[in-house]
Amino acid sequence: MAWHQISIVSDEALASELSDFFSNLGAVSVTYMSAESKPVYEPNIGETRIWEQTKTIALFELDASPELIQSLFTQKFSAEKTSHWHAEILADQTWERSWMEHYKPMKFGQRLWVYPSGQEQEEADTVSLVLDPGLAFGTGTHPTTALCLEWLANNDVTGKTVIDFGCGSGILAVAAVLLGAKEAYAVDIDPQALIATIDNAQKNKVESKIKTFLAEDFKPFAADLVLANILAKPLMELSENITGLVKNEGQLVLSGILKEQATQVSEFYQTSFSLQAPTIQDDWCRLDGLKN
Repeated sequence: MAWHQISIVSDEALASELSDFFSNLGAVSVTYMSAESKPVYEPNIGETRIWEQTKTIALFELDASPELIQSLFTQKFSAEKTSHWHAEILADQTWERSWMEHYKPMKFGQRLWVYPSGQEQEEADTVSLVLDPGLAFGTGTHPTTALCLEWLANNDVTGKTVIDFGCGSGILAVAAVLLGAKEAYAVDIDPQALIATIDNAQKNKVESKIKTFLAEDFKPFAADLVLANILAKPLMELSENITGLVKNEGQLVLSGILKEQATQVSEFYQTSFSLQAPTIQDDWCRLDGLKN
């Protein structure tokens, strides 16, 4: 099956209007991309940040009429506020197979393999975690996730109770259980993250040891280990909550932090934790330590 793909560039304020416009005309999906290659690292909690110059991309079924859509578009929107209208037929492809060309088995520390389906790794004294691209963020390819997986692979979590705070795909919760954790509580504000976590837990046959919660439904308790791979701003804003989730002499692992933010984030935790020096990978870092 093929699709009509239509894209248009506008400022950030107009992008949401364009999304509504395309959706009302029957678009099967609408996505945003930067039109200037400027990343947005960190929105506020509950905020969807895009870019000053945003490319809005709409996908329509093949029986849609790009000419009619463009005519309706020009009637509604000023040419001064939008640019680079582009329409093309997008050939169908097996997205999972395309992903596999770039997503290969990865090893973390000496004990943990993460691999996509069909690329199983068999190596003595290692644990294998199968994970395919899905609904939620977290495959191990991004430094923020890789830093946490590396910590799990290099530390003994046997018999520990774990909270994966901001679980995304659930990769950290699953990895912790595969590496010996007693149980893991996966918490997120996004229902899709919980769906992805359950799916990945089942795929790795650890669903009986992983419990999922929307943040609003989670009843806080003190765990042996808390993993929080989110972003610096919520890590600071929620520092009291996160600190309270770690029992005395328990362990804390924080990620999703740009390396220039490490000192600022540390200030929110250093009175309660003995933090190690930041572990840096590319532009990102991990903070970890024991609760005093």
